[in-house]
Amino acid sequence: MTAPLAGIRIIEVGVMLAGPYATMMLADLGAEVIKVEPPGGEISRQVGDSYFASLNRGKRSLCLDLASAAGQAKLGELVTDSHALLVNMKPSVIRKLGLTYEKLRTFNPEIVCVAMTGFGLDGGDDPAFDYVIQAATGVAAMTGDPDGPPTLPGYSSADNSTGLTAALGLLAMIVAGRGGQVDVSLRDVMLSQLNYRASAYLNDGTEPCRHPYGAHSYYVPAQLFPTAEGYLALFVTHDGFWRSFAHEAGIDGFETMAERAARRDEVLRVVTAALASGTAAGWESRLKPLGIPAAAVRTLPEALSAVPEILVTAGDFRLVGSPIHVAGYTPHYRPAPAFDELSRRHADASVQSSS
Repeated sequence: MTAPLAGIRIIEVGVMLAGPYATMMLADLGAEVIKVEPPGGEISRQVGDSYFASLNRGKRSLCLDLASAAGQAKLGELVTDSHALLVNMKPSVIRKLGLTYEKLRTFNPEIVCVAMTGFGLDGGDDPAFDYVIQAATGVAAMTGDPDGPPTLPGYSSADNSTGLTAALGLLAMIVAGRGGQVDVSLRDVMLSQLNYRASAYLNDGTEPCRHPYGAHSYYVPAQLFPTAEGYLALFVTHDGFWRSFAHEAGIDGFETMAERAARRDEVLRVVTAALASGTAAGWESRLKPLGIPAAAVRTLPEALSAVPEILVTAGDFRLVGSPIHVAGYTPHYRPAPAFDELSRRHADASVQSSS
């Protein structure tokens, strides 16, 4: 099957995670992604080869000094034959390097220009790394034990979420068939993902509070529970789940969602006592066949070994494959590009043609 994005060319001027992740998702779907790197290479090459490979597979690398006239001229040539350009840098740098639709429309009025920034193209140049955004948007404050400090997740949730959102905006404009500027900020993405939390405060004045073991604000029981060995995530969202779980665990009462919410502490004591009789893995094997949402807490190595079908090989690296599965299409996972490989290929082709 032809790749869903076959024939789509995207220029990436990306650094570190958010921008490169966005375009890698598009490359997995068949888009041609040209990664424009500065002299010396994109900074994430310095983090490590596996880090770079995990965010840049399937792309082509081209070194351009965008601060030079020659680099700008080559960028204009690329834009002429491309569908989109995606960049994640400070707003002032984006404008200085001419990476906006206003500047690039002269080369191609149908080009889609996606700018990923911390606070928007007009939001200033304050540093906006993932952890800073999580702190600034309230995510860290609502995460962790009630009696403990604010907590950050163990992965870059703001960068990854913004990358996916930017890819969506880019594709929306391509489907619309018109060029233009798309402005996506880490701050706005994270606030958007607080949806029901933000709505509860804006409409009811309800501020989010932390519960032990990451318990859900509305559903009870829906949290982590200690067991005889390991921790179990249990997520009971409606009365049908509760009836099945209560029967398996030997618990009586608390039959409605409203009652369980009103008697949260009692419910949690009873459930905790029941789950202490077995291991997390044992409870998972008992509850899953009943259709009850439950899973033992796994380490990353355990989680990866449990799903070998989603692991792929790209060059010398084993990676997690695309999460987007299109019927009839299997991505071709090419390795991350060598630095400036397009220039070297062009030079080799010129030598061969002259000889």
